[in-house]
Amino acid sequence: MKLLVPIAVGLLACTSERPVPRFANTGPVAVVDDRHDVPHKPEKRYYLSDLYQFDGTFHRRITRTLEVPRPQRAHGVNALDEVPDSTWFTNRIGVRAVSPEELVVGPGRVGNPQDHRPWRIHKSKAMGEAIGLQVTDARGEKYLLKFDRHGFPEMETSAHVIVNRLLWGFGYNVPEDYIVRIRTDELVLAEDAVITEPGGKERRFTLEDLATLVANIDTEPDGTVRGMASRMLDGAPIGGHPGEGVRDDDPNDRIPHELRRDLRGARPVFAWLDHVDIAEDNTLDEWIEDRDQPRHHYVQHYWLDFGRSLGAMAAIQRDPRRGLEYRVDFPEMIGSFMLLGLRPRAWEQREQSPLRGVGMYDPNFDPAAWKPHTPSYLPLRLADRLDWYWGAKILMRYTPDQLRAVVESVGMSDPRSTEFLVGALVSRQRRIGGYAFTQVNPLDDFTIDGAHLCFDDLLLVYGLGRAATTRYTIRARDRAGHPVGPARTFSAQPSGRACAGPVPLALDAEGYTILEVATTRPHFHRATEVHVARDPATHAWRVIGIWRE
Repeated sequence: MKLLVPIAVGLLACTSERPVPRFANTGPVAVVDDRHDVPHKPEKRYYLSDLYQFDGTFHRRITRTLEVPRPQRAHGVNALDEVPDSTWFTNRIGVRAVSPEELVVGPGRVGNPQDHRPWRIHKSKAMGEAIGLQVTDARGEKYLLKFDRHGFPEMETSAHVIVNRLLWGFGYNVPEDYIVRIRTDELVLAEDAVITEPGGKERRFTLEDLATLVANIDTEPDGTVRGMASRMLDGAPIGGHPGEGVRDDDPNDRIPHELRRDLRGARPVFAWLDHVDIAEDNTLDEWIEDRDQPRHHYVQHYWLDFGRSLGAMAAIQRDPRRGLEYRVDFPEMIGSFMLLGLRPRAWEQREQSPLRGVGMYDPNFDPAAWKPHTPSYLPLRLADRLDWYWGAKILMRYTPDQLRAVVESVGMSDPRSTEFLVGALVSRQRRIGGYAFTQVNPLDDFTIDGAHLCFDDLLLVYGLGRAATTRYTIRARDRAGHPVGPARTFSAQPSGRACAGPVPLALDAEGYTILEVATTRPHFHRATEVHVARDPATHAWRVIGIWRE
């Protein structure tokens, strides 16, 4: 495991007015060493919904504005502007091939409880709109069992597992979630079964309670019910992570959460999946024991509860604003008031899909206009165009075949629902790429071989732009910022992969050179700085740092 070290070793003046970083001539950090022993379990954070939403919607938004914070780039990135592996994030589809079969399995380790029945019920919340049971299967594995809302068959269970698998492939930690089908007589009460009433009071779970519960679940013609079983996470739960600041009692938690790239960069993937239900109680930190080091503990960070994604929240709550406005959205309210309600609003034409299990999931959405349910989760509000770019370039790696495999794995009964969701995922994916790749210079995967610099133009790689109207200009400077050789201009290739050479390089022993690669298209001109140097061991040229405007 590599130790995270400072990636910029100084800020030196150069020919431009702004400071430009200089990078250490080393390989990029691949893994953050944030698994140092935490011998004492951190305090559990308790989620108070009303206080959390009031603070995020009103109080903290006002006080933070009065503090006049300066915009900051995201932290938690290496010299190549990538997010290393950590207890928060593990690079998967962004750095390697992930087969459709691997995506379908996702985080699975113990496996589906489907074939390990009956299930013993230990706990349930009071009867309400959503039904959730804590059960143990015949192996002794513990799961949280949820069902679709009455009148919305297959919607939440499908959304939950589809989003679970895609977030896992993206790189986030998620629970083991499975679609299950059981007969209600395979649910039996444990001797210690209790129901938690509103207010937190518990009472004994009776057979009459179970009958009432079953009556509120949609039953299939064959007598089975469809549910989603989420395996209880290993370790001791200590509540969700705060959206601002750090956990003071976790010495490994050093980067303020509102500045983490892996949290801010979640905005494009959440917009893609319309995962609107973002709050602290939909995250969970676990104090776990290291499998390879007994009595060695650290904190692992998870996302959970995705059943209201893919337009399900808007459909179930019959509120087409979800995903387009905050629950309390002052700019929208004031704008509507000032214009006497005459301005058309984006959500007014949304309608519930007639397809079974499909929510208000719009294939033709505007990525820049997407909003979660509330503004309370600060990292999403602070996401800048560089965070969007990082998230977009990872989610764009999903192929239609991979998306189809994930959607088909949830077993929707109407093939038209499967086709719609696959098509909508592809459409929204391309819209996010088209948006994010025009906010920055979308050049990636830089390599240098000899004096030839190669890179991918992601706008062209994914067929979202035109090579005929794209040109690149490379200018070289040495470590001090002095020009090295003449500028070189060349045209893009339809494939999106471009190579130029020989490019001018510094002549000192280390060969530290800053290659500014500018992309010009109609109404677009941005540059990316690629820092290269000779490997001290092999003397071969290599990329040691990337700085995006």
